[in-house]
Amino acid sequence: MTIHLPPRTVTDRPTLANWLRAPYNRWSFQHVREITPTAAIARGTGPVMELPEAPLPLGEREVTYTSHPDDGGATGSEPLARLLERTYTDGFLVLHRGRRVFEHYDNGMTPATVHLCMSISKSITATAVGRAVADGTLSPEDLVGDLVPELAGTGFADATVRHLLDMRTGTAPMTAGQARTDMEATLWAPMSRPGVNTDLTSYFAEWQNDRPHGGDFQYRSALTCVLARVAEHVTGTRLPELVSREVWQRIGAEREAEICVDGHRNALADVGVSCTLRDLARFGEAMRRNGSVDGVEVVPRAWVADTLVPDADQRPAFVRHGARYLPGPGAYYRNQWWVVESGPQGAIYMALGIHGQLLLVHEPAEVVVAKFSTWPQGWSTLLAEDTISACVSLAASLADG
Repeated sequence: MTIHLPPRTVTDRPTLANWLRAPYNRWSFQHVREITPTAAIARGTGPVMELPEAPLPLGEREVTYTSHPDDGGATGSEPLARLLERTYTDGFLVLHRGRRVFEHYDNGMTPATVHLCMSISKSITATAVGRAVADGTLSPEDLVGDLVPELAGTGFADATVRHLLDMRTGTAPMTAGQARTDMEATLWAPMSRPGVNTDLTSYFAEWQNDRPHGGDFQYRSALTCVLARVAEHVTGTRLPELVSREVWQRIGAEREAEICVDGHRNALADVGVSCTLRDLARFGEAMRRNGSVDGVEVVPRAWVADTLVPDADQRPAFVRHGARYLPGPGAYYRNQWWVVESGPQGAIYMALGIHGQLLLVHEPAEVVVAKFSTWPQGWSTLLAEDTISACVSLAASLADG
């Protein structure tokens, strides 16, 4: 296969107007705090989760990739090193049974560099919410309008927390104009006119429904911001501090993470987290171990189990609109994770973000894969299908190692 790659080098400084576009994102995704405001996600003072090194020459290993049947269902293979090069990889880390068997950096990234996670942020946010569910502060069946007074009487009023977690609200898609205003409100784009409201939460009440809540899965990124608002109300804690307390400190992160904030310091729960590759892998490893690290429950075990047991109608509700993101009869979306399959032998599930961010947990193979990338476009079906299937095949190849 011949892939024509766009330019990869930055010849002038990225700005707020171009930082999300290639080739500027090659620099800006590792320097988000120099582009837009962020808040710290502290790691605390506790011990760091150890990731002992046990290197394997995986760069030479052939990985198999398969495209979606709608895209021809083609299957191919290539060395892992070639896949990483053509998918604009900035960092790639493989854990097998908690050991670092392969670690690769490019584009100036190092183990100490934080990188934008994009929508992997959703899975991190939802895991912080999982602690509130586990301790009884919040129930998935609670109504949003009962929990957040400013959303009473809006389109979200009779949506449940479960609807937000699984993206099964009736929320209509944003128009192009709304999307532009949202980018400006979150300080991810320059203001196109005076007076744009920089309070992201002020837009929640304006979103309309085009179907009942509880129907098909429909990917709506901003639902995670609503979920974060719910969590802040019931816990009395701002999201950066909540993620720090309930996720980052507990998993034994090595370094501080950060999250983008709007003009009123509201966190961008859906796309705004930046962290190091190793700490992202630690998050995945804590999930792989069913929430326990060294005998300590760092993520509620019941929350991990709930993520991997779909409701009876979850798979049918997903396949009608979700299969274009994640094909397969066993796939579904729950608790802001993409589940490839789950069963008696264990689950395979992922957190995904545009421009090529990936965190894969492969329970049967006891493998975690973390990948930071800077694809030229936000979403590429070709790159997504190749990356996901290749990483699953790589994990499977380690199962007996």
